[in-house]
Amino acid sequence: MNKSRHLEKLEHFKAWNPTAAELIAASKNEVEDAETLTRAQLMVSWICCLIAAGIMIETLFFKFTGAQESIYIFKRMGTEPWWRWGQGIWELLASICLLTRRYKWAGGILGTGAMLAAILRHMTWLGYSIQGDHGLLFGMAIISFLSCAIVMFIHRHEIPFVTPLSYW
Repeated sequence: MNKSRHLEKLEHFKAWNPTAAELIAASKNEVEDAETLTRAQLMVSWICCLIAAGIMIETLFFKFTGAQESIYIFKRMGTEPWWRWGQGIWELLASICLLTRRYKWAGGILGTGAMLAAILRHMTWLGYSIQGDHGLLFGMAIISFLSCAIVMFIHRHEIPFVTPLSYW
């Protein structure tokens, strides 16, 4: 014979009021999300993060110290010195996010945006070769853009408030 449990009436329902000790015990039971990326994806992600962050950090020195090449670039666009500093801070934030495990998705988004802006500037105002560098800055922007785009793609499911349309 199957015994049914007696349920109290709704009028007698009591809300759970935990004590401080119960809240502390419950807070110790937090579990981190399991890593859902494969080993190959993690390796590709880290390699791309290191490449992109390395390139962006390398150029920060020139932007923040006011190197002649940086001043030339931003004067040619008519945005010297405020956008030179803005671009430097933007790339610094992207690099920091790329090098932290939790915010790689943000670094991918910020880095992709910064490098897309740099690529478009080269294609419109600056040209591919700046002061005889034979396209080195343009090539570094392309490599950083691709690396950040790969990181953003790999970590696309970690972006908060975004529901992926598919799981490809």
